[in-house]
Amino acid sequence: MSTTGSDVTEPGMVAPLPWDMPLPHILRALRHRNYRLYFTGQGVSLAGTWITRIATSWLVYRLTGSVLLLGVVGFAGQIPTLILAPVAGVFVDRWDRRRVLVVTQALSMLQSAVLAGLTLAGVITVPEILGLQALQGVINAFDTPARQAFVVSMIEDRADLPNAIALNSSLVNGSRIIGPSIGGILIALVGEGWCFAVDAVSYVAVIGTLVAMRLPAATRPARATRLLAELGAGYRYVTRFVPIRTLLILIALVSTLGMPYSVLMPAIAAGTLGGGPSTLGALMTAVGAGALGGAAYLASRPSVLGLGRVIVLAAVTFGGGLIAFGMSHVLWLSLATLPFVGAGFMITLASVNTILQTIVEEELRGRVMAFHTMAFFGTAPLGSLLAGVIADRIGPAGTVVLGGAGVVIAAGWFSLRLPEIRRLLRPIYTERGIVRPPRGPVTAG
Repeated sequence: MSTTGSDVTEPGMVAPLPWDMPLPHILRALRHRNYRLYFTGQGVSLAGTWITRIATSWLVYRLTGSVLLLGVVGFAGQIPTLILAPVAGVFVDRWDRRRVLVVTQALSMLQSAVLAGLTLAGVITVPEILGLQALQGVINAFDTPARQAFVVSMIEDRADLPNAIALNSSLVNGSRIIGPSIGGILIALVGEGWCFAVDAVSYVAVIGTLVAMRLPAATRPARATRLLAELGAGYRYVTRFVPIRTLLILIALVSTLGMPYSVLMPAIAAGTLGGGPSTLGALMTAVGAGALGGAAYLASRPSVLGLGRVIVLAAVTFGGGLIAFGMSHVLWLSLATLPFVGAGFMITLASVNTILQTIVEEELRGRVMAFHTMAFFGTAPLGSLLAGVIADRIGPAGTVVLGGAGVVIAAGWFSLRLPEIRRLLRPIYTERGIVRPPRGPVTAG
């Protein structure tokens, strides 16, 4: 293929790199200019998001000393996603996804700024934290499915889509390493309010990169149907197609049973392990280190093939790691178990996302990713609330052990469904060139 001296690219095309060496296979999605911009902006913003997460948990626990309220705050921040995500998915399929993201990121910046102002003024209360968390949950109900669906718009070569999803997971979990570490230091030095202020400023990066992208004009078809009809079409698609239904059920189980460990982490850091903000930061960093390793493994894989077996092994690793972490009462052992928790969870989540993004029909992408958002983020508040109630009775460590055992059982259930999932996905993979069609003449019937 011939090239010219111009560095101008058409919208959506792969932009030339500032160096002449080809990118390593593990970074191949970064060949795409729009994705490269997104990757850079998100990297800054996500670090701020993790700073705010650790600061919010620590602030609530400092103000109340209650593990139950930790669960309640987690519930308030995520329950709007359970209610609104399916409806939001319809609008994500109707609207320009980049514009949706610019608006949601701007609103998130405002939410963090308000949280920072109230905390720095010394007037923040738990009800105000609950209200601001609920507001962020409403924003996330639109932001998350739009972000998931938008990835495809930034990748010209669909063969790079699994790598883009894996790199995005690497970004999320790399920020999980950096964010909590910075957050723990900031809390110890200047308090939670400045953590929220740093997060608010970080949103400028992702908004700027979204605006800088060169994309073809959005061509959303005019909708002749009503919202409820489109919502119903999405619901029927995800519930009647066995692979998507099974993957979403697995994510819902993993989220409900396994994710509450992160809500209970401040109580474990302070109570079980006798530490402070720096201990909490170290624990979250250990999770992020394992997750980053898992994401690197996924980015190195050449294809979506074989991810079903990977999901089973990763979910078992996640659940087993939670059991070991919950049974630990010393810091060094807890730090040794948490990388397995992070790797198992990240590989499970990203592998499910990769399969969904590969097989979904384009006109239903926003709605399917909204149901994925509901299955993951939307069920988490139920798990957080349940975990808070159980932890109030048997303690946070025992609650984590119970959740890990539930995740292992869920992985066993999914493994039993795997042969049918493979059979149903093979025609789709063949049609899309992922699997070569069988040799020889094709006969009717």
